[in-house]
Amino acid sequence: MSKPADHQQLFENALDRLRTSGYKVTAARRDLLKILCQTGDHLTSTDVIEKAAQAKRPIGRASVFRTLDLLTELGIIRPTYLHRGAPNYIVMPENGHHAHIICRDCSQVIEINECSIDEMIDALEVRHNIEITGHLLELYGKCKDCE
Repeated sequence: MSKPADHQQLFENALDRLRTSGYKVTAARRDLLKILCQTGDHLTSTDVIEKAAQAKRPIGRASVFRTLDLLTELGIIRPTYLHRGAPNYIVMPENGHHAHIICRDCSQVIEINECSIDEMIDALEVRHNIEITGHLLELYGKCKDCE
């Protein structure tokens, strides 16, 4: 997880990315981003809807889904599939890197904060003639407790 100070920076970066993409920062978008950033966890749309309903300015269910779709389209958040069922959303850091190791049996999630796939990214950029600006990496296996 990020440090509390990182949550504010993540929030400010997400707002900047929304603005530079040409979108207004509405109260609903700001509040939803605040929920996603301050939680510092992976939230399902149901989690977000519940937290948005408890906010000072409640956000309607339809607005939550529209905003999640927009933020995903802009690459500000990414859906992750940590558990069976609905995706969990995570705010992508400015460097565009986020990774997990997930136990297939107990669904334990280990956050990987270091990025060590730079050489592979460089090779993929050359091979496919594309500039890679970020990634979401999920590795699956069995933790020691489940072996």
